[in-house]
Amino acid sequence: MAVGRRAEMMEENRNKLIAAARKAFAEKGFAAASMDDLTASVGLTRGALYHNFGDKRGLLAAVVAQVDSEMAQRAKEIASTAEAGWDRLLAEGIAYIKMALDAEVQRIVLLDGPAFLGDPSGWPSQNACFDATRSAVAELIARDVLRPVEVDAAARLLNGAALNAALWVAAAQEPEIKLPKAIEVFVLMAEGLRL
Repeated sequence: MAVGRRAEMMEENRNKLIAAARKAFAEKGFAAASMDDLTASVGLTRGALYHNFGDKRGLLAAVVAQVDSEMAQRAKEIASTAEAGWDRLLAEGIAYIKMALDAEVQRIVLLDGPAFLGDPSGWPSQNACFDATRSAVAELIARDVLRPVEVDAAARLLNGAALNAALWVAAAQEPEIKLPKAIEVFVLMAEGLRL
């Protein structure tokens, strides 16, 4: 088999496993999802899973990275309808918090992700969100929209507030009731940065 075709097949298998895991983790949760059922559903073996991800936890990390990256992209798209600058940055944070009501996001990223992968602030996908927020904050400070504060601190706290609000909403008994409260406080806290 040619090297190019082999690499193509490996990528195809990886994508199949991520898609199957995403479905299983969303429906059953990480702990209850069977690796044998998951691999069989796409015609692969546990060996393919271990080769690509090391273990079930590695597969969860790949699924979380995919879903979390999609969340960030969706938040950017939603926020793109807001006026550029502060309104857009705030809208992006609010959009991220609102995604805590999405069943797949709730289960995979906000509940199982932290439970099995640890602190989300260390995830590569969260670091990409931080970098984007950091750039936006630096620009807003330079344009005298925000107070002249430490850029990294402001970006980290804005990201952390949105993430923790989403985690709180996702874990709530009645997330629909907690959501507007989380958004209200997020906006009040964020507004403290404005001049």
